[in-house]
Amino acid sequence: MNKKFVLPLALGVVIIILLAGFFFLLPRLRPHTFHGTILQPSEPIDFTLTGMDGQPVSLSDFRGKYVVLYFGYTFCPDVCPLTLAELGKAVRILEDKGEKVQVLMVTVDPQRDTPERLAQYVPAFHPSFIGLTGSEDDIAQVAAPMGIFYARNEVGGASGYLMDHTASITLLDDQGRMRLVWPYGVSGDLIADDLDYLIR
Repeated sequence: MNKKFVLPLALGVVIIILLAGFFFLLPRLRPHTFHGTILQPSEPIDFTLTGMDGQPVSLSDFRGKYVVLYFGYTFCPDVCPLTLAELGKAVRILEDKGEKVQVLMVTVDPQRDTPERLAQYVPAFHPSFIGLTGSEDDIAQVAAPMGIFYARNEVGGASGYLMDHTASITLLDDQGRMRLVWPYGVSGDLIADDLDYLIR
């Protein structure tokens, strides 16, 4: 090959490599756009409720993991199963990184949601998911400081009543601090996108 073509060719190859690297890194250099409401840093929170095996479960048991906290109930006709299905999708998208995430569903219907009932329902959306229950006072003391509203709504039919409740999802970081709130309807893909960024 003629030497006068070697240098331009080599420069061209170098430029192509640099451009490829730039476009590969560009998405990682941009600030991440979260798909929920970012919360101001808070002190770590903790509470203890009853797990699906009837034993006490504390939020602090999951330090070192990102905790996705959802308040719902097993007799919910639509909102809760749809939300839990999207959370299951998010954890599956994360693959190995999903091991650093723990989804907890706290029932707002402790009268019907026994540990046994939660054990049948919650892990159906993902085997790692954990359901928590407790007395009505226990649940209220956990929900109120987090801005979770719920109320019993009497209806006709076999169910007898439904529970109106806040349908958002709260994310706590690996130190137990509230970091993000996703609105109802956010997709599993977007939840996974936020978690993937935070877990890096």
